[in-house]
Amino acid sequence: MKVLVSGASVAGPVLAYWLRRYGFEVTVVERAPALRKAGGHAVDLFRPAMDIVERMGVLEPVLAAKTGTQWLTLHTEDGGRPVELELRRVMAAVSDRHVEIMRDDLSEILYEATRHDVDYVFGDSIASVSDDGEVAFDSGRTGAYDLVVGADGLHSNVRRLVFGPESRFTTWIGAYLAVATVPDFLGLDDRMEGMAGVGWMAALYSAVHMDDARAGFLFRTPEPLDYHHRDVARQKELLRERFGGLGWQVPRILEEIDRAPAFYMDSITQLRLDTWSRGRVTLVGDAGYCPGPAVGGSTSLAVVGAYVLAGELAAHGGDHTRAFPAYEAELGEYVRRSRAFAVRAARGIVPGSRFDLWALTRGARLVNRLPVALTRAAVKAGSKGVRLHDSIRLKDYAARQGTTSRP
Repeated sequence: MKVLVSGASVAGPVLAYWLRRYGFEVTVVERAPALRKAGGHAVDLFRPAMDIVERMGVLEPVLAAKTGTQWLTLHTEDGGRPVELELRRVMAAVSDRHVEIMRDDLSEILYEATRHDVDYVFGDSIASVSDDGEVAFDSGRTGAYDLVVGADGLHSNVRRLVFGPESRFTTWIGAYLAVATVPDFLGLDDRMEGMAGVGWMAALYSAVHMDDARAGFLFRTPEPLDYHHRDVARQKELLRERFGGLGWQVPRILEEIDRAPAFYMDSITQLRLDTWSRGRVTLVGDAGYCPGPAVGGSTSLAVVGAYVLAGELAAHGGDHTRAFPAYEAELGEYVRRSRAFAVRAARGIVPGSRFDLWALTRGARLVNRLPVALTRAAVKAGSKGVRLHDSIRLKDYAARQGTTSRP
């Protein structure tokens, strides 16, 4: 059975791995001319995603590529005493098994785990998909596939072709994220440094195996900004307008952004589709149910979603009319809870008032004083979903299929 997957970042390779393990023939098409190896921005893998990468046999390289960031030094715009926060305490309260890793490092690990068994096609994209699985590509070539999966991110091309314009399914939840690759001029190693003010945060972080750093920005606006998600010049202009004149290292970072070899900016937007499947086509990861970049655990959700989709297809013998509804039913509660958590996080992670800024710094100081076990217990008692990832229980599809190794 032939499956075409669009997107070679995270969800696509995870899906390809498990589909091949269950005996499907998989092609992954990626718009970029080659696998991105710039490091990307930091993403989180929580317990269910960690369990999946362990089952895939890539736990060791994932752990070897972790960022190693242990401390956050947070300055505030009011000039008060900086807060030193031990991040281990925070993450231990959120998840019993967690790794922070650069997104492109994770993508490369997943690609290496699948490239010998999966047909990867770079520098091409899907132009059209017919109801019977006939696919035309931008390059002019065509192909016939039993199933087509969009694993191509928040601005999914497959979703646009099959489900309609992006604007029909997106809900902006009030903020923006920008990340740029810049020199590590602070000599960061196992720490992150940042500054927070009312309506904004800026930070610099690196990883123990990297020579450069990432500058990250989160900021609120009263209304959505007017720009196209591929118009980098306009995005940088908007960033300078919002952060120009601020203190700490922000002026230096803004200077470096003009020379940055990699830059990303996007709205913190949720996708809310009634269904992720139509005919022979389905969506996985951010393409189908992005809870919001940087606030909803979307990378872990994408890994779990890909695992579940492949498992349900195997469990139903490749019959998409049964597998796709089962996939959506199995993952639906996780998606809904991730959306709800992301809305709260988007409101809470960037201080909306001077009181919020005060509460952020006081909360960080309190976390440093509490034993990790007590912090974890407090979070479990009143988290409103903070530990939602660890509450997910994975089916063992391979055991149900009697499959123990790749075909």
